[in-house]
Amino acid sequence: MEAAAKNFFSSPHFAVVGASQDPAKFGHKVYAWYIQHALPVDPINPRAASISVDGVARPTVPDIASLANPSETSISIITPPAVTMAVLQEAKKAGVPAVWLQPGSFDQEGLAFATKEFKAAVGGHDGVGGDGEGWCILVDGEAGLKATRQASGKL
Repeated sequence: MEAAAKNFFSSPHFAVVGASQDPAKFGHKVYAWYIQHALPVDPINPRAASISVDGVARPTVPDIASLANPSETSISIITPPAVTMAVLQEAKKAGVPAVWLQPGSFDQEGLAFATKEFKAAVGGHDGVGGDGEGWCILVDGEAGLKATRQASGKL
């Protein structure tokens, strides 16, 4: 999974499917993580016009197909497993290279699809944090981002 995380972070753009306006929800926390790490990120939420982080409202996009460059965008997914499979199929159709399935967003079918269909798929129940919750960008993202930056000489 470490190699998949490095591939994930090699994309020039990112998006969070399931980004939330509610700071208590993981969709908000994951989106904020990207902003706090100065990564170019788009929130995907078809029901909200914008999402505020640190007092700054940022416009959302309604779906993956509406991203400016889906083929250059890695996406984090924070949706229920029943929704995730449709998100994965949309991402594949749009040419998204890499996905990060956040804990609770996938079942075995979704994980198998992601692993087979994308250049890189981060997900599963192990994770660097070793908590058994799975690969969460809030816990494991720092190591993947650092490894990618070291490999590219951008540290």
